[in-house]
Amino acid sequence: MEAPVDMVFISGGSFMIGSVDQDIASSVNPQKQVAVSSLYVDKYQVTNNLYRQFIEALLEEADATQEGDDEADDEEDQEFSGVVDGASSDQDEEKVAATALSKEFIMDELYPDMSVWQNDFAHHMADRMEQYYEHSSFDDFPVVGITWDAARTFSEWRTQHLNDYREEQGLDDMPKFRLPTAAEWVYAARGGKAYAKYPWGGPYVRDLDGELLANFKSSKGNYRECQYDNTSPVDHFAPNNYGIHIGGNVSEWTLDAFNPAAAARMWDLNPVYLDDEEPRKVVKGGSWKDVSRFLQTDAVDHEHKDRARSYIGFRCVMSHIGREPYKGG
Repeated sequence: MEAPVDMVFISGGSFMIGSVDQDIASSVNPQKQVAVSSLYVDKYQVTNNLYRQFIEALLEEADATQEGDDEADDEEDQEFSGVVDGASSDQDEEKVAATALSKEFIMDELYPDMSVWQNDFAHHMADRMEQYYEHSSFDDFPVVGITWDAARTFSEWRTQHLNDYREEQGLDDMPKFRLPTAAEWVYAARGGKAYAKYPWGGPYVRDLDGELLANFKSSKGNYRECQYDNTSPVDHFAPNNYGIHIGGNVSEWTLDAFNPAAAARMWDLNPVYLDDEEPRKVVKGGSWKDVSRFLQTDAVDHEHKDRARSYIGFRCVMSHIGREPYKGG
């Protein structure tokens, strides 16, 4: 396999997951050794620009489908002009309704909700963020205002987009893009350091010059220390040892359903806690509005999967299959 664009290969391995310093769930989240398989991980959180390509492609497909249905309806009208009125009207109406619903679904369920900038916080001026998703000035900022299901739908589209291209080139399909499991996220965030408290490896949140190492709220009401009030460009801070820009900026959706006792229930190889009946999903990494505790690699937070937030985005991963790069030795 070759690494997809802007993804890095991470060789699988074994590591410890579980509670971290100040973790309120430490009593039910004990340390546990697990292993994850090799995978590819996005270097950056998915940006507004990349997500916009997804939305525009879906809307174009919806328009093309609508146009095709209209042409088919015209042909049927001509072909069956002598048929009693209403003979095929129900079928036609269902066809048009399905197309309209498809476009409606895109705008209602997948299109980023920019009202989150106003609704997530009480009594503040958020008008300057109304164009956050649509304006090119925010192209390389992380997309927010999307649900867990929308993030998964993007992953499916990205898979289809890549494999359609590979089919044209006579190449085999690649595995699916998907959200990372919580364990994969932790493994990638640690950058190869077994007990890294933060993605940059050390136990501190500032470098030797006193500068913040990620985008988060360093103290009450202090949002400007990293130069940006809210989110920052996805590459603004240095990557970890794996070359991944991770931790802070926006929290990230994972595949896992939330359960404080999940670690005790999961197998120790490629663990993931899936529960379709549980509406809460695990988010990792902390965000621009969080204190540093949430940036710790093992910190656990959650959100309802249908809640779009101004501080939650995502990145994709892809499982590695076949021969792996030779490590030497």
